[in-house]
Amino acid sequence: MKSLPYFCRGEVVRGFGRGSKELGIPTANFPDSVVEHLPADIGTGIYCGWACVGSGDVYKMVMSIGWNPYYKNTKKSMETHVIHTFKEDFYGEVLSVVMVGYIRPECSFDSLEALISAINGDIEEAKVKLDTPEHLKLKTDNFFNSSSSSSSSSSSSSTPHSPSVATTAENGFINGH
Repeated sequence: MKSLPYFCRGEVVRGFGRGSKELGIPTANFPDSVVEHLPADIGTGIYCGWACVGSGDVYKMVMSIGWNPYYKNTKKSMETHVIHTFKEDFYGEVLSVVMVGYIRPECSFDSLEALISAINGDIEEAKVKLDTPEHLKLKTDNFFNSSSSSSSSSSSSSTPHSPSVATTAENGFINGH
């Protein structure tokens, strides 16, 4: 995928409410405006990378992009599981992510237990992949230092990362450097 690594940022919105409650694996959901701006070569599936809530620390993450076939969703989503235990929900906060690797295609499962097992496998694979030098260097990318904490907008945006270009979206969120 030519678009990886892919840098995006947006406000955390309420999703389907299944991550924490039904799966025991909380997810942070991006609004439609972020999902709609994904590059064409970033297809549905499971990705790994780095995530930061607000101006906090950067953690490993896994992200599902797609329609969640097990649940037969009719709307494409980007659901991020930050591999960290947070004390409370962070709806309305800005989530910054760098997608660095592809793990697997999205697929349906015969049972909820099989889905949970696959997600846990994805998390373990992400932990290993993200410890490689090529991926570790992105954990400290300036993108995370340019978090939109100075923005007063509640909108969101995403753009491909370009090391030599700084772009300011109309809504005030900065993507890239």
